[in-house]
Amino acid sequence: MNTQTNNSKVLFALNKPKGYLVTRSDDLGRKTVYDILPDWVFDDGWMPIGRLDLESKGLLLFTRDGQVGNVLTKPGNCVKIYEIWVRGHVTDEHIAQALKGVKSKDDLLKALVVEKIGTGGAKTKLRIQIDEGKNRHIRRLFGAMKDPKFGTPLKVLDLKRISIGSFKLNIDSGKWCYLTTEEEKMLLQNLHQSNL
Repeated sequence: MNTQTNNSKVLFALNKPKGYLVTRSDDLGRKTVYDILPDWVFDDGWMPIGRLDLESKGLLLFTRDGQVGNVLTKPGNCVKIYEIWVRGHVTDEHIAQALKGVKSKDDLLKALVVEKIGTGGAKTKLRIQIDEGKNRHIRRLFGAMKDPKFGTPLKVLDLKRISIGSFKLNIDSGKWCYLTTEEEKMLLQNLHQSNL
């Protein structure tokens, strides 16, 4: 299966395209990430670490080691970076609000860092860092804020995860690769340090 010795035995990365569910099987017969991965991934019990919703794309890590999965998904352990396009004009007030946190009916949603990196028409491109992954976290965070001009909720149109901890996405959409042992070590080492 994997002859290269410098490849991780416990982690590989997928650049998830839009339109695939992050689940082992779907009652409605929709496409899942396992449809674009080799059969052995499913058969050998590789599991996604965390999730990306159907419309989201970007970096998704897989492991067969439950402990590695838990460490990487524990809130506060691991910074994840996303690039998003938001419909609406994102103001400095919105950014301040996202950093402070927005109360949703169940929890507080917030970002660690929000940078405006571009605009196009009535859309704003942002780079966001979070260190927890609540369900549809970023979409709900911005959906709770309103466009000052139109009074409509901001809407995340495009969401792509570009890094998890020290590991940055570097493969084409729909492709996967093992992390190198070096990348695995850096990712997990940084986590253990932040855990102490």
